Amino acid sequence: MKSTLTRGVMLAAASALTLSMAACGSDDSGDDTASDSGSSSSSSSESTSSAPADEASSEEPFGAGCSAVPTDGEGSFTGMTDDPVATAASNNPALSTLVQAVTAANLGDTLNSAEDITVLAPANPAFEAIPADALNAVLADNAQLTAILTHHVIEGRLAPDELAGTHTTLNGDQVTIEGSGESFTVDGTITQMQASVICGNVQTANATVYIIDQVLAPAAG
Repeated sequence: MKSTLTRGVMLAAASALTLSMAACGSDDSGDDTASDSGSSSSSSSESTSSAPADEASSEEPFGAGCSAVPTDGEGSFTGMTDDPVATAASNNPALSTLVQAVTAANLGDTLNSAEDITVLAPANPAFEAIPADALNAVLADNAQLTAILTHHVIEGRLAPDELAGTHTTLNGDQVTIEGSGESFTVDGTITQMQASVICGNVQTANATVYIIDQVLAPAAG
């Protein structure tokens, strides 16, 4: 009887020990799994945070002359994107003399209704560089004024990397632009001085605008 009781106690103790070891093994496995999961999550987080940021948009206007453009309102770069080019220019004080000339030549509707054009837009100082008597004579001669203004409009909407080259204008002649990157020049101006793009890649609803510092002159013909 005593021997039987002793064996029963030993079997119970062995069973308890086995259950205890199994439980410990289960806990260790859970800890390892949690550790592995945490490590994987940490690695994923590190990979995401180290991803390179998006590059700056290549469609931003460029050039020192862009500082003359309002920073907000309809005449700002953002405001101009919603309007066709003649309307957009009329809201921009840096182009007020050009707008006056376009109005005098009755070209506003023509420019606003055109599709996909590039405009070389003389800033106010470009007109100021022309002697007053010569400028007034041009403004009074509708045919000459129309030829000059349409000489500044290129068929097709040109991005900066497409600007250099010889292009056909709405005047039916050609204009040649040289340069690359953010530096472009145009020969053949009223003042005989080389024109430079001072604020480029300005977007309107139907045109890409490059503001220049001289008024171009169409070829005599």
